[in-house]
Amino acid sequence: MQSAADPNDATCLEGLVDLARYPLEDLDGAAGRALVERCRRQLAVDGCVVLEHFVPERTLARLERETERLSPEAHYNQTETNPYNSAADPAKPASHPVNRFDDRTNGFVAGDCIGDDTIIRRVYRNADFQRFIATVVGMEEIHPYADPLADLVINVLREGCQHPWHYDTNEFIVTMMTRQSHGGGRFEYAPGIRSPEGENFEGVEEVIDGDRSRLKSLDLQPGDLQIFFGRYSLHRVTPVEGDKERHTVIFAYAKEPGFIGRPERAQRIFGRMAPVHERLLEEGMQRSDALAD
Repeated sequence: MQSAADPNDATCLEGLVDLARYPLEDLDGAAGRALVERCRRQLAVDGCVVLEHFVPERTLARLERETERLSPEAHYNQTETNPYNSAADPAKPASHPVNRFDDRTNGFVAGDCIGDDTIIRRVYRNADFQRFIATVVGMEEIHPYADPLADLVINVLREGCQHPWHYDTNEFIVTMMTRQSHGGGRFEYAPGIRSPEGENFEGVEEVIDGDRSRLKSLDLQPGDLQIFFGRYSLHRVTPVEGDKERHTVIFAYAKEPGFIGRPERAQRIFGRMAPVHERLLEEGMQRSDALAD
């Protein structure tokens, strides 16, 4: 009989990931190379790939209990926001995307609330998992955030909560659904609607006005892993319906070590800042691209 994996062993994914379906520990083998190639092809098509049943069936109940236990720690924030998390621009017409605001109400459990013994923390810091994500997104290596609040986050949406049209602040995002709501909470996105070369405000305005011709919609299920180029793809989560919360884990990685999120963003999302954010307020920080956040 195979012994149970050490709950504190960050080098082992056995029992946490369906390794028969997703051979993360042997990416150089034939099956591993085929998996990476399949994911790359899908990302090239529409900037998103979903790995269904990434977590084995026998682990799903434990996974859901983890986020249920942590969900009361979520800080809820309600605001009116545009896709760029910016102020309005009175010099532009009311129809311009920068002047299109919608309700954003959701909760986030900060990373410093998530223990090392959790499934999600063990997967997040696992070297094989990191190598897999880096290979799929076309990078030599990726690095966990140095931000103690935003490195590993649980997004909690209760009835009526939504995340309207927006972009992510990093080039790619990795998420895992752990609990689905009774209704609503659908993930919709417009793949590659902007690029480092331009914002494509006209296309964004069409989406906000209801044009669904370029949209894709996902019906994510608990245990599904999603890799998404959210820096360039406008996306949203529709309002949650019913009394069952929607829980999604966000695994945050960066191209370079030492990434820290903006202090004002930490204050807004988590209701507080860590000491490293307070230092950044004094020193200032710069983005590596010129796109609006």
